Amino acid sequence: MAPENPVYLKKNVIAEPIIMGWYAWPQLIPPASLAMNVVGRHLKIMDSYIQSPQLHAEAVKNPKMKGGPFVDYPEDRAEGVQRLRDRTLREQGRLIELAGAIRQLYDLLKQEANGYCLDPLYAKVREPLKGLVELSYDLLNQPSYRFYEPLLYRSDYYDPASQGLSIYESGGDERPFALSTPRIPDDRSVHVRVTFHSEVIDKLARMRRVAGSYSAIREELGIEAGQEPLFRSFFTGQPPAASNRYDGDGIRIRYYGHACLVLETRDVCVMSDPFVSHGQEGVIPRYTYADLPDVIDYAVITHHHQDHVLIETLLELRHSIRHVVVPRNGGGQLQDPSLKLILQALGFPSVIELEELESIDLPGGRLTGVPFLSEHADLQVRGKLCHHLAFDGLSVLFAADSCAIDPWVYRRVHDAVGYVDVLFLGMECNGAPLTWLYGPLLPEPIARDKDRSRRLAGCNFDRASQVVECFRPRQVYVYAMGLEPWINHIMGMNQTEQSKPITESNRLVSACQARGIIAERLYGKNEIFSIRIEQ
Repeated sequence: MAPENPVYLKKNVIAEPIIMGWYAWPQLIPPASLAMNVVGRHLKIMDSYIQSPQLHAEAVKNPKMKGGPFVDYPEDRAEGVQRLRDRTLREQGRLIELAGAIRQLYDLLKQEANGYCLDPLYAKVREPLKGLVELSYDLLNQPSYRFYEPLLYRSDYYDPASQGLSIYESGGDERPFALSTPRIPDDRSVHVRVTFHSEVIDKLARMRRVAGSYSAIREELGIEAGQEPLFRSFFTGQPPAASNRYDGDGIRIRYYGHACLVLETRDVCVMSDPFVSHGQEGVIPRYTYADLPDVIDYAVITHHHQDHVLIETLLELRHSIRHVVVPRNGGGQLQDPSLKLILQALGFPSVIELEELESIDLPGGRLTGVPFLSEHADLQVRGKLCHHLAFDGLSVLFAADSCAIDPWVYRRVHDAVGYVDVLFLGMECNGAPLTWLYGPLLPEPIARDKDRSRRLAGCNFDRASQVVECFRPRQVYVYAMGLEPWINHIMGMNQTEQSKPITESNRLVSACQARGIIAERLYGKNEIFSIRIEQ
């Protein structure tokens, strides 16, 4: 038999991570929040679609409905959704029981935790949660609880066997909204069962740059004979263009879209909130996986929202990333899962937790975590950090979606880190209401007016101006905030030039430019060479 020619994975092939038939995002990794989403999101959406697939098909055509609880499939996919619903009920009974026990625990605390000793209540905690929670009061005498998260990951509620990949060749950027549309197998995708921790995912990802054996990867992924012709079409003998690590003077910062920035010096590469587009022809220019250096020394994550912890990108880059830096929390709160445990469950061997104003030394510089205010609808969430980087006198602040609700926070951060030369800021000031993301976790419905008042929002013009005034940057860059089409399946947004985040960021850019500050709202593909400008 002739020797097999090595092949590359095509640049526009997507490997979507799947959990129980749904696109994997951060709330679907921790067992407790997964259970609540199965009951409070997945089953409800599938039931609604099965009852009225035409309603869903019509709703997704309306741009105003984008990001809503509608399955983005035509009516003829109802049978596939029905099968997934039935399988969920059949195979995920333990998770459904766990969700019921969590809701019962809320009722127990509400009815019986009245300021007296909580010891008798442990005997009333339902079996699925026994040994997994601690009950407590806060200093206002309000009852609460926390999970022992590491024990949950070691229980049978965490089931890596429910994980897998949906692999297909993309012809564009459009994808169904991840939070509302299950991934049902079709004739253009290959679905495989593989745990996210598996090294075969690294082997597949490496084949974008380094040719490998087709037969070996097919065998390791367990591709069935009927799917083999389609799977074979995902590979090519054409090598990709070479990408070399930056070796120039000073610092180069490349913008990859949304909140993803890659900062490079000769000695170190730092990537913020990894979110990378696959290679697409004839569309908006963008950097892709092919443009990244072979080694990413530090991937830094600001907070656990799905547009900042993109599991698809993280798994794709796991073989390249040496360390992941995350905010420390570990408080065991349902709405605030440990990012360290999530990343470890995804197979990352080196996860570094930072506290506020805690630093780590980098080659030629230092990375410091700074407080992150807002963007979480007033929920108690500690797992969030902005990042300050200092290199040879150059000061850069990645402020992500932080919002100057209280400008005193930023003044005190300025006292700690000083002025900055380059500021990156999100201005999604029209954020979705609390229930859009956290609804399945709530123990009881919240009034509509209260829900709409509590937003997943960043800075408007006035608040962003206060951040600029505080840090006096020489350069200001605002993220694109959902304008880039390759993020629509995660953000579920329909931004236009009249949308408030766009008009408010336009005002900020113009105001900065009028003051002699280099300013721009980033979009698609940008390269910034930053050098120290003397005061």
